[in-house]
Amino acid sequence: MKVFISSIISGFAEQREAARRAVTALRHQAVMAEDFGAQPNSPQVACLQELRSSDIVVLILGENYGFVPPGSALSATHQEYREARGRKPVLAFVQQGITPGPEQAAFIEEVQGWEGGLFREGFISSEDLQDGVTRALHDVTLASAVGPVDEQDLIARAVELIPGGNRNQLTSPYVDLALAGGPTQRILRPAELEMPSLAEHLQQSAMFGDHRLFDRAKGSESAIINDDLVVQQDRGATIRLTEDGAIAFRLPVHEPAQGERYGSGSGMMVLVQEDVQQRLTAGLGFASALIERLYPTQRLTHFAVAARITGAEYRAWRTRAEHDASPNSVQIGLPGDRDRAPVTVAIRRAALRLDRSNLVEDILVPLRRQFSAG
Repeated sequence: MKVFISSIISGFAEQREAARRAVTALRHQAVMAEDFGAQPNSPQVACLQELRSSDIVVLILGENYGFVPPGSALSATHQEYREARGRKPVLAFVQQGITPGPEQAAFIEEVQGWEGGLFREGFISSEDLQDGVTRALHDVTLASAVGPVDEQDLIARAVELIPGGNRNQLTSPYVDLALAGGPTQRILRPAELEMPSLAEHLQQSAMFGDHRLFDRAKGSESAIINDDLVVQQDRGATIRLTEDGAIAFRLPVHEPAQGERYGSGSGMMVLVQEDVQQRLTAGLGFASALIERLYPTQRLTHFAVAARITGAEYRAWRTRAEHDASPNSVQIGLPGDRDRAPVTVAIRRAALRLDRSNLVEDILVPLRRQFSAG
């Protein structure tokens, strides 16, 4: 595999050599401007030509923006990134603890804001960089070695994990959320699902992690149910993990503490949009962290996400501001008026980390359309 190394050259020789060592240690070919030799073209034309013939780009960003060729508004490195973006996988490494100038800060922000085909990691020393490039290239190799991804199959598997709802019973509302990964394969052996340490990790993360799902005032229990690991709280959140790496959640929509005015658990026939949004954000954040912990080698490269709100058939959808403006007047919705099938989205794995806010929005808006405002 030909790996193009893109960065400034002046003052960055140590970092570039670290990237070269990582590439060659994995028996790939490092493509670097220092090795081009004499050519009839300008250095930048030569770099872009070599980039186009490479399989992947390693982009290294530090404090300085670098040389801007005559007649261009962008630095040479910035031009290389724009050339690769959308055409080739880009592994971006951003130096930490630096103070970039305005142009470089804008460049870094542009790179960090792009999800498609991009892997991003920070580094401090050249040793950190070498380790990071080695891991990322190794993951790319593993990902390219697995079979093709069937997007419709992923969506079908995710939808199967969404439990059916009772349209005729008034219950507390839940956000049902499921993620199925591909290429389809067994990821966890039955013995691994039964390991107490895995259940304990799920319980601890759900109770005290960055993306908390469980009520800290309640206990939780775990069990193997229908070959899946299930961790749950009584009348609370449920996490389901399968052998093929799929993850499903049942998350109660926020019930307010005593004295709060809004929320679907308050007796008002309302779904508050911000509550649903928070549960989607927490569930996807939890799933992303769990996926990175359990499947770090990128064996699963794509995911389908399915979501549905259950137990809320007669509730109206409002924003928090709308409910504050008219807390005692609600138009009750009719479940037969609209199809409330699960909302589905197919994504690259990286979107769970790098584009989560847009992913939440892409799920939230279709969910909102299924409910009446009132």
